[in-house]
Amino acid sequence: MTTVTVLVRYFASARAASGVDEEKVQLTAKPSVADLVAELRRTHPEGLPRVLDAASFLLDGVAVRDRARVLTDGAEIDVLPPFAGG
Repeated sequence: MTTVTVLVRYFASARAASGVDEEKVQLTAKPSVADLVAELRRTHPEGLPRVLDAASFLLDGVAVRDRARVLTDGAEIDVLPPFAGG
């Protein structure tokens, strides 16, 4: 079975909810951003799911518009909760 390793970096309240700055997540064959989000919900069930509902994501520095987008091995995902201010 093929696995894909993705580096997930958390910012602001996402960092607080996950309890880590970043982590490597292994997923099986051709995972999507949605699959990654589901795995993050499963591994951090306490506070992170609520943050993920409102978060936006960057895939290798580019905003994710389609959560069906397939992730490749070594991809980097930034989890960005809504920021206050103007």
